[in-house]
Amino acid sequence: MSGGSAIRGSRVGAGPMGEAERGESAPREYVTYYCANHHVIRPAFSVEAEIPDTWDCPKCGLPANRDQANPPEPPRTVPYKTHLAYVKERRSDAEAAAILAEALASLRERRRSGEVIY
Repeated sequence: MSGGSAIRGSRVGAGPMGEAERGESAPREYVTYYCANHHVIRPAFSVEAEIPDTWDCPKCGLPANRDQANPPEPPRTVPYKTHLAYVKERRSDAEAAAILAEALASLRERRRSGEVIY
């Protein structure tokens, strides 16, 4: 005699199986979107829902639209700028040298007075 469950092939918490027990699903409309990498996306929307003009491609993350001949251009990514790059945009080399000389003079004066040990 084998010990086992009387409810085989089912897991705890499983709901009813089949469309009859759950009711009818809402009417759907499939919309086709195209991205710049030639991926085709077909999400389903309710017939009553407002269809968006653009959709993010789940394969590559680029935006997609419904015009196969003219998919949207990939967004331009601006490279990360360091703090130094921003400073160099605001200051000329002469201004930077003057600020550095002033900071070094202040540091040397503080060291002479014993305020800064290192």
